[in-house]
Amino acid sequence: MSEAIVVSDLGINFHVNRRGRRRRKRQFRDLFRPGGSQDSSRLFWALRHVNFTLNHGEAVGIVGGNGSGKSTLLRLIAGVMLPDEGNVRVNGGVGAMLELSAGFVPSLTARDNVYLLSALHGFSREQVDERFDEIVKWAEVDEFVDSQIRHFSSGMKARLAFSVVTRLEEPILLVDEILAVGDRAFRRKCSGVMENMLADGRTLLLVSHNERDLRRLCTRGLYVRDGTVVADGPIAEILEMYDADSDREQ
Repeated sequence: MSEAIVVSDLGINFHVNRRGRRRRKRQFRDLFRPGGSQDSSRLFWALRHVNFTLNHGEAVGIVGGNGSGKSTLLRLIAGVMLPDEGNVRVNGGVGAMLELSAGFVPSLTARDNVYLLSALHGFSREQVDERFDEIVKWAEVDEFVDSQIRHFSSGMKARLAFSVVTRLEEPILLVDEILAVGDRAFRRKCSGVMENMLADGRTLLLVSHNERDLRRLCTRGLYVRDGTVVADGPIAEILEMYDADSDREQ
């Protein structure tokens, strides 16, 4: 199989303020004070020395505790964030479902946001026209399509975002905890769509805390802990390892 994603010695860091929150005036002043900004913060590596390869057609679940770096890893792969070291190579278009808003503009209508999000993925208005009715119908927002999206519930936003991204027909799909949102019927619909995509040979990288979804959709797992991948193997083994570590920490 050909390579879809290649992650090589990937790392990203952030400056963490040692003294907690400071007033904006003081933060601005410190920018012009020699060494001021460096003295007030420390370097925190959210991810470092991350290496793995994902082949086309694979379904991989990313497993780990809160704050381990799972979502940051997806953002680096999607190109939303830039690494401080190493690199990511992605071979093919990416449909990314990284948050509920999914790049939506609150003041725009659902209709306008569908066209905007699709355009950001390189799709023409004509291509979206062909899919538009199907998108809003699946998302169950066809009656509210000309309402500002700021008035949508979190479930409505999630359904619309998922419907748009999965119908763009990108070969690689990145999904961050979307299955944790909405009711059981929505989660079942999402799982069904992703199963069909995988059957068509598309690639999935999924972050989820739901073991049932991970076992159902993924064959391989990456265990992320303390900002790096500590294990890579069959999803069942990775989940057992994660559960055992979680039990020891309690």
